[in-house]
Amino acid sequence: MSKKRKKNDGLGKTLVEKILDKANISYQQYEFPTKTEGDVEQLQVDHLGVDEHHIYKTLALTGNKTGPLVGVLPIDEHLSYKKLAKLSGNKKVGMIPLKDLERTTGYEHGANTPVGIWETKKFPIYLNDSAKKQGQILVSSGKIGRSIEINAEDLRKLVHGTFGEITE
Repeated sequence: MSKKRKKNDGLGKTLVEKILDKANISYQQYEFPTKTEGDVEQLQVDHLGVDEHHIYKTLALTGNKTGPLVGVLPIDEHLSYKKLAKLSGNKKVGMIPLKDLERTTGYEHGANTPVGIWETKKFPIYLNDSAKKQGQILVSSGKIGRSIEINAEDLRKLVHGTFGEITE
C-alpha cells in the first residue's frame, strides 16, 4: 500500500504528528513502502519520486561527555563522527548499539524521530546545515515507513536543535 502526499486521509496520526498539531506546526504526512531485511524493517530504495536529499535520517549516538545525542542528516550522505563530536562538545561520538537503541530512544531502528526523541528524552539534536538551506525536509514520524515533511527551522525550534555541518 503505497501512499504519497496524503494528508489526513485515513492515515492515523502518529504521536509525532499529534505533538506538531499541539505546537501549531504545519507538516505534510507521507507513507513510504517498506521491506524487511533480516529482522529489521526499513524504507525501500524507491522513495516514490521524492528527492533522497530531502529525506533525512535520524541517528542516535552517544558522546563521551554528553551521553546520548541525535544527528539528523540526508539519507544519501554519511555522518562525520569527528564533526558531530566537535559540534556537540564531545571528544568522540559513536552509534548506540542496535540492541540498546529502542531502550535508549524509545524507537526501533528505522523509526527514530527527532520530534519524538526530544519530546520524551530531551537529548541534544544536531541537524545538518543542508536542512536549513533546503527549507522543507522529510523526517520520520515515529513509525517505519511514515514520515513528515516539515520546515527545518520549525523543526529546529521545536527540538531546541543546533544546525551545523555534520556530514563527510
